[in-house]
Amino acid sequence: MNTVALAVADGILHFELALAYELFSSAPPAPVASWYDLVVCGSGVVRPGARFTLEPDCGLDRLAEADTVIVPGWGDVDLEPPADLVAAVRAAHEAGARVASLCTGAFILAAAGLLDGRRATTHWAHAEDLAARYPRVEVDPDVLYVDNGSVLTSAGKAAAMDLCLHLVRLDHGSAVANAVARRLVVPPHRPGGQAQFVATPVPEQADHPLSALLAWASRRLDQPLTVEDLARQANMSSRHLGRHFRAMTGTTPLQWLLTQRIRRAQELLETTDDGVDAIAAATGMGTAATLRRHFNRAVGVPPDGYRRTFRSR
Repeated sequence: MNTVALAVADGILHFELALAYELFSSAPPAPVASWYDLVVCGSGVVRPGARFTLEPDCGLDRLAEADTVIVPGWGDVDLEPPADLVAAVRAAHEAGARVASLCTGAFILAAAGLLDGRRATTHWAHAEDLAARYPRVEVDPDVLYVDNGSVLTSAGKAAAMDLCLHLVRLDHGSAVANAVARRLVVPPHRPGGQAQFVATPVPEQADHPLSALLAWASRRLDQPLTVEDLARQANMSSRHLGRHFRAMTGTTPLQWLLTQRIRRAQELLETTDDGVDAIAAATGMGTAATLRRHFNRAVGVPPDGYRRTFRSR
């Protein structure tokens, strides 16, 4: 079982702490062989925010025994984080733990030296501060999260959910990550940067005029669907369909179709031994060259590389 340890101290932000606790403490309804063993680690009773107190399960020394360490946001980035917390996070990483920061928790990782020479992100409002204080960190303020393998960082607030879902996807696959997202009523994917690695489910709005259409199209991704095909199925004009589509999904019909095709390709790469040619046909991409071009542009790696990464993990 993958042990996830939440590192807490006075001044830790309660939003990111509660978010991570909720996500990693409860297994989704989908079948999962084993879920996470979650522990909260801190030096005695801590105050995450002015109105809350929290009694950790164990001391900070337990971080070094965890498989994954989550560092929630740090409340006041102008203050140096507690030395014992920084030392414990560093020791956990040296012991082999995967360490992830949420929002301004990146300042704690930076203080521990874990971000030196690495690309990282944090809340956009504090990105310049992080770069100025820790010049050896390559700060990227334009992404939702950054995955360096053993060290991960997320942008502000809601992006913490994106990163946590990414961790679930790495550990359990896209189907389980989608199930977790549905339970929490959040999308597994939001447009932007590294979030391309997380799949997008069909929006579950049963009373929306396009709900039936999206389900219909999702069952026919192997077919060469056009905007006219979608409009005809929805009994709308192409222009009217486009307005409804953008209002519901935030994108155009063709872009939505492409995203769904890539999502389906990811699932097939993770769960089958089908070749790229077969996956291109099953996802309506036509040829392996077309699939590789669109997949590499959206995900950042070619299909073969994606399969090796997620199969090995």
